[in-house]
Amino acid sequence: MISHALTIVVNELNKHLAVYGPVAPPNEAKLGNLAEGLGGQNGGVPRDRLILSVVNIREEKALKNIPNYVRNDTRLTVTYENPPVFLNFQVLMAATHSDYVNALLILSRGIRFFQAQNVFTPDSVAPESITQNAPTNPLDQLEGFKLIFDLYSPMMEEVSYLWGTLGGKQFPFVLYTLRMLDLKFRAVQSESGLITEIDSTFFTKPPVGQ
Repeated sequence: MISHALTIVVNELNKHLAVYGPVAPPNEAKLGNLAEGLGGQNGGVPRDRLILSVVNIREEKALKNIPNYVRNDTRLTVTYENPPVFLNFQVLMAATHSDYVNALLILSRGIRFFQAQNVFTPDSVAPESITQNAPTNPLDQLEGFKLIFDLYSPMMEEVSYLWGTLGGKQFPFVLYTLRMLDLKFRAVQSESGLITEIDSTFFTKPPVGQ
């Protein structure tokens, strides 16, 4: 589901980049792990791309204590399931261009894209963005989603630590917080009927001997 969520965003981003010219290097966005370094196919992320990479995952604890049941008023049943895990991600968007001017150009285009559209739902994205390069297994695909991107401004110490963790070579970049993606595997624990009527009639047992 994480892969599908970011694939949808990258597909939308490439539609935005098409406004500036053909979606091809150096005007193309891709998913990639910047910790693998540069090199292309099997040797890391390719050069001359706008790379999106997940660098941190955190649980949204404010939504942790939600009910573990789903009420069905049509069937008059209650289904008990483990509540979903709500996650926030930090997504690094970096331009790996060998030409520094091109790197700044493509990074600016990416920032403009998220400035114009920072909320992604099934109604706000093109249908082909949901299906293109989507995971083949339906269990790995998003059903409903609301992805919210907020710009995150790290301190210099955080920047140093981040790029040191990724291998030390820094590219022009920007960091976003993606919230909130809920992960859930539909495994029903149990099901029971709803209480539809309460009998409020009480009977008093007469005392012994009467």
